Amino acid sequence: MKKLTKVGLTALCGSLAAIASANAGEMTVSGGATATWSSNSKDVTGNPIGLNSGMTFVGSGELDNGTTFTLTLTHADQDAYSVGSMALTMPSMGSISIAQNTGGNGIGGYDDKMPTAWEETWGTSLGTSIDLAKGVSSSMNIQYKTPSIAGTTFAVAYAPKNDGAMVNDKGVSGATKSSHLGAGYDIMVDSTIAGQNLFFGYSHTERSPEKVNSARPQTDVEEGVAGIIFNIGPLKIGAQASVEWEGEEQVATAVAGYKNIAYGAAFNVNDDLSISYGRMESDRGYVSFDTANAGRHQIMEITSMQVAYTMGGATLKLAETDADNVGYSAGTSKSATTIALSLAF
Repeated sequence: MKKLTKVGLTALCGSLAAIASANAGEMTVSGGATATWSSNSKDVTGNPIGLNSGMTFVGSGELDNGTTFTLTLTHADQDAYSVGSMALTMPSMGSISIAQNTGGNGIGGYDDKMPTAWEETWGTSLGTSIDLAKGVSSSMNIQYKTPSIAGTTFAVAYAPKNDGAMVNDKGVSGATKSSHLGAGYDIMVDSTIAGQNLFFGYSHTERSPEKVNSARPQTDVEEGVAGIIFNIGPLKIGAQASVEWEGEEQVATAVAGYKNIAYGAAFNVNDDLSISYGRMESDRGYVSFDTANAGRHQIMEITSMQVAYTMGGATLKLAETDADNVGYSAGTSKSATTIALSLAF
């Protein structure tokens, strides 16, 4: 990791010189690159070589009353700017964060917490189009999180408009493809006792009244997640479930919601070698029986076996992934072998 200490904000922007001189902080920079080779069956592979590079900038400082602040910016996957968050941590009073990402605040950070040697079951080279519980994390939101109380934290995240838009300063989201959605909030509880982790959360998003079709009633969007992870020496075992009620128009072909069940186990053979097995079942349910969509339910099943070996700043990883009913399409089965070399600095 490259670390720039006490550089002050003048190193970043001369117009902020007055602030920097009074409140010098520090910035750390970390990053890495991953090269992959992917072999996907029953799919058009094309060129199997892939490359990802990314950097994360973390700026931090302290106010006069002891409150600390952190700004996180991430550049990943060839994006000019992909993730951002700003957090204030108050002594004995918890933290407040404003997030511009899809997996940080609220239940979005718990869409799949299962132990793994490398990636989630659906996160290898095999595209699955899985639907996950995200709550307000896909929209600009603000969250308050309590300090740990006997190993337990409580968090509440709120988005004035849960429309999936990321907004720059002095901007507004305006009309978006999800403008029919109104305000949303997430409640999350995370507890670690004697090394064992239990978490559960709930999300509710209003549907704008003017978008409701009285002939085909719609309801608000609701999501929930719950799981547990056991730590037994070098072994981690976990299971979790999440549900989504889409609240769409109540016609036969509409998707009523999703139910995901995941479990996984990861074992650290030694300090360098780890192996894991994971399984995800994602059930897409329709409002009523619909032969075009193979009945009322379509269940996608994904399994992945993974190995990771670390050599200093380099990690060699392998994933063997199989999926049935990919993309919730009946009879569509695929498998993939993904090999990766990651370098970190």
